Amino acid sequence: ELENQLTTKSKTLDELKQSLASNGSAEQTPEAQSLRIAELCEMKDSIVNQVAQLKASMESILEQWRAYDEIYAEVSLMTTRYLYCIDQCKPSGEEASLEALKKQVKTLQ
Repeated sequence: ELENQLTTKSKTLDELKQSLASNGSAEQTPEAQSLRIAELCEMKDSIVNQVAQLKASMESILEQWRAYDEIYAEVSLMTTRYLYCIDQCKPSGEEASLEALKKQVKTLQ
């Protein structure tokens, strides 16, 4: 999307250059127009560089979020497993006897 906007702005800038060159405003000398065009070109180059830097930065951030999502999924799965194990190993009031615990160990094995 940023590239599309940049392309649009670049086309607009080119149209302005052509308009200035063809109209030849009486208020501005050709030298002043040339300076202004050079100024606009520098501004465009600066914007292009900023967009490239932003794109690289955003790609890096996106990669970090992907890594976060993967790690989060692993941690979530491990947490679920541990909670299940804790729930299965927790003796209730009537299962506190040694025989009941031995039976539960056999079941889990």
